[in-house]
Amino acid sequence: MSSPSIITKPGELTVDNSKGNYSFALTSLTSLFFMWGFITCLNDILIPHLKGVFNLTYSQAMLVQFCFFGAYFLVSLPSGIIVKKLGYQKGIVVGLVIAAIGCLSFYPAASMHSYPIFLLALFILASGITLLQVSANPYVSMLGDSKTASSRLTLTQAFNSLGTTIAPFFGAFLILDQAAEAISATASAEAVQMPYLFLAAMLLLLAATFAWLKLPNLSIADDDDDSSEKSGSAWQYRHLVLGAVGIFVYVGAEVSIGSFLVSFLADPNIAGLEESHAAKYIAYYWGGAMVGRFIGAAVMQKIAAGKVLFVNSVAAVVLILITIVSTGSVAMVAILLVGLCNSIMFPTIFSLAINGLGKHTSQGSGILCLAIVGGAIVPLIQGLLADTIGVQSAFILPVVCFVFIAYYGLIGSKPITDTK
Repeated sequence: MSSPSIITKPGELTVDNSKGNYSFALTSLTSLFFMWGFITCLNDILIPHLKGVFNLTYSQAMLVQFCFFGAYFLVSLPSGIIVKKLGYQKGIVVGLVIAAIGCLSFYPAASMHSYPIFLLALFILASGITLLQVSANPYVSMLGDSKTASSRLTLTQAFNSLGTTIAPFFGAFLILDQAAEAISATASAEAVQMPYLFLAAMLLLLAATFAWLKLPNLSIADDDDDSSEKSGSAWQYRHLVLGAVGIFVYVGAEVSIGSFLVSFLADPNIAGLEESHAAKYIAYYWGGAMVGRFIGAAVMQKIAAGKVLFVNSVAAVVLILITIVSTGSVAMVAILLVGLCNSIMFPTIFSLAINGLGKHTSQGSGILCLAIVGGAIVPLIQGLLADTIGVQSAFILPVVCFVFIAYYGLIGSKPITDTK
């Protein structure tokens, strides 16, 4: 990888871009991972909140995730084009601004007491987050030795999990508690206004900061992998295509579990908790992912990423099966522990999938982020299952998802290029 050059202007903050000296850039990027994790996890609070406000079925409530993660499907490939033209840093700034507009849209949605407008606001917000994902994930992978990309991306994703760990407390206090005290459905809907105005302000502040910072100006040409000389497209790489399926089912499973936690823990046969109290337990689910990512970042310095992915997937399958067949605290603890297993999955699948893509890295990143649409499809299917066979039995769907991820970690992640 060649050392990228940077032109500085008076007043700009600069960083030494010599190979391997990317600590400042990585530190700056952790704030983005934290913020989008925080925002994404708030959906787990919005689902029971809006379900009550608008008297929705489980499948109707899952439209929150369908619209949010559906944006990944529609916006990921255009985002890849934007990043290729503007570069990683400018792509980050544009993504932050779009996400802020989405947060601001919650205000009129609540004032109009309109579920469709809420869904539109979520779509706009997710479009910005998608552009952030397409920009930041490959950027982190390129900031250092490709052999430690999984470890590096897992470490930054740990701060994503820090955001998802804190968000349930924020949402339970500022949304669910306030909604419980509301005297009308309209007032209950308006409980989301101030929290999302605050998030919009934070996103705009981050956008201004990243527009000002001078970070390494890496491009796809900076990747020193020999495959950068190959023609064709990212679709010719079998491990990328299977990785996209892996991202689809992983995000779908992770989001499905998080989306149903409040309802599951409110079940009298499990814990019988009130929604505002049950919401706080979501922090244990996402907190496990945070702890696991810090551990995983160290473990994958020594053990092959694919093997770690396989072991975590098998553990997740076992825990969910225990959740389905048991009751009370055993079922509750088992489903919360799945978060620990989830920890390294997304960054590991992502880094394994883009390994060796060279000049096709940007396109590959777009394809993988497109696959995040699993977060829209799988929860919707699980919502339909929950309406028919019950919330607890519906967890069989994530089991199927984790079985495929185990296969990908052990076999499917090995690079094989289709040269036909």
